[in-house]
Amino acid sequence: MIVANPIYDIVFKYLMEDERIARTILSALLKKDVVSVEVRPHEYTNDQRSSLSVFRIDFGATIREADGSEKLILVELQKTWLETETLRFRQYLGVQYSNPNNMVGESALPTVAVYLLGHKVGDIEEPVLYVHHQSYDYNGNVVTKGLPNAFVDSLTHDSIIVQIPRLHGQINNRLDMVLSIFDQSRKDELDEHVLRLDERVYASDQDMEHILHRLTMAAADADMRHDMNVEDEYFSVIEKRDTEILLKDKQLAEKNVQIQEQSAQIEEQSAQLQEQTAQLQEKDTRLQEQNLIIRSSVAMLLQAGMSVEEIAVKLNLTPETVRQLLT
Repeated sequence: MIVANPIYDIVFKYLMEDERIARTILSALLKKDVVSVEVRPHEYTNDQRSSLSVFRIDFGATIREADGSEKLILVELQKTWLETETLRFRQYLGVQYSNPNNMVGESALPTVAVYLLGHKVGDIEEPVLYVHHQSYDYNGNVVTKGLPNAFVDSLTHDSIIVQIPRLHGQINNRLDMVLSIFDQSRKDELDEHVLRLDERVYASDQDMEHILHRLTMAAADADMRHDMNVEDEYFSVIEKRDTEILLKDKQLAEKNVQIQEQSAQIEEQSAQLQEQTAQLQEKDTRLQEQNLIIRSSVAMLLQAGMSVEEIAVKLNLTPETVRQLLT
C-alpha cells in the first residue's frame, strides 16, 4: 500500500494531531502505557519557515507505571533532517526549562526529550538510543535510596534518539513496528513523498492499521502533496545555504591557516631583525670603544711631543684622520 511519508513536517504534524496515534507512537518509544496525551499550549512548528529544518511539538503524557500508579510527564518531540541542529536542540530545552507551564507546584515536570533524526549520529549503529541519567556518590557508586526525587528529576532529563537512516526494514519488536512507518528505505523509487508498505505486516494490529489509514488519507490529499513539494523547495534552499556556509567556513579556515603562517613568518623575520639590530648595536659599541681608545692614544702621543705625521705613521692612520680625532 502507498502512504504519505511522515518524514515531512506537514505529514508528521497531521499524524501526531490524532490523539490515538500520538499515544501509540509515544507508548512504543517510552516503553510505557501512555494513558492519555495532549499537545502542550505552545507548539513549536515551522509555520513561519524561519527554522524549517527543525520540527518541534510538546506533549503532556500521562503514563501508567507497572504498579498501576499514574504520573504526568513532558515529552519534547523534535524532528530534523539536517546534521547542524545540536545548538538549536539545546536552546529549545533551555526555553522549556524556563517555561512556568511545565511546573507542578515548585517542581518541573519530569521530561523526556525525543529526537527523530533524518541523519546518522557518528558511528552509533543502534537505530534507537536510550540515554538515561543515574546518580552517583563520590566513590562512583550508583545512588538509589530516595530516588526518584522531584528535585533531581526537575534538573535532569532522559533522551531517546532515533536514527531514521538506521531503520532497515527489520521488525523485531513493538517499537520496530511503529518506527517502520518512518523507514526511508521504503520510499517509492519515483516519488519520495510516499512510502510503499506491506499491509500484511500490520494485519490484526488495530493501532497500526489506524496509523496506516491516516497516512493513506494524507497521501491522497492534494493540499498535503503541495505542502510536501513546498518543503522540498525550502529544504533545497536550506541545504544550498548550509553548503555555502560550510564552503565559506572552509575558506575562512584556510585563510586563518595562511594568516597564522604569515604571522609566524613575520614573527620570525621580526626576531631576525631584532637579532641583527642587537648585533649592529654591539658592533657600534665596539667601534665607539675603539674610537675612544685611538683618541686617547693620539692625545697622549701629541702630549709626548710627536707631530701629526709621526702619530699617523705610528698608529697606521692618515694625517687627516689624526687631525679629525684631535677636533
